[in-house]
Amino acid sequence: MPPKLPAETQDAPNFVAFKATQQDFCVDILSVREIRGWTPATLLPQAPPHIRGVINLRGSVVPILDFSMRLGLAKPDPTTRHVVIIVQICDQTVGLLVDEVSEILNIAAEAVNPTPSVGSDPDNEFVSGVISIDSRMIRIVDLNKIFPSASENAA
Repeated sequence: MPPKLPAETQDAPNFVAFKATQQDFCVDILSVREIRGWTPATLLPQAPPHIRGVINLRGSVVPILDFSMRLGLAKPDPTTRHVVIIVQICDQTVGLLVDEVSEILNIAAEAVNPTPSVGSDPDNEFVSGVISIDSRMIRIVDLNKIFPSASENAA
């Protein structure tokens, strides 16, 4: 029988925390389908620069989004140490190429701070909140803004 969580964290959101270009981010754990090691992707002609290509995931073609490049950070040269977080965004499965997955966070809802308004910071359009843990500031990624669905692109 799993241990019972304290009342204040039972209904709290859980996040998968990860690093990209030495920065801390997280996504809602309910969006994460699996975490896998990096394998080279098949390039797609005319794809945006932040799309590394596609992989075959048990018979499904899954696009791999370079998370660092999407945020305008340095382009990593992936190694076997990098990981791909397979996430479900609306009706689409997408892989996020990141440096590493660091931890699973169980955070009380009141510990999530709104993203401060800092003008035209490109990172902030993808961030829905900030969690402060010890000396770290972990940004919560809005997956719908990182990889808009095909229906949103058509609108």
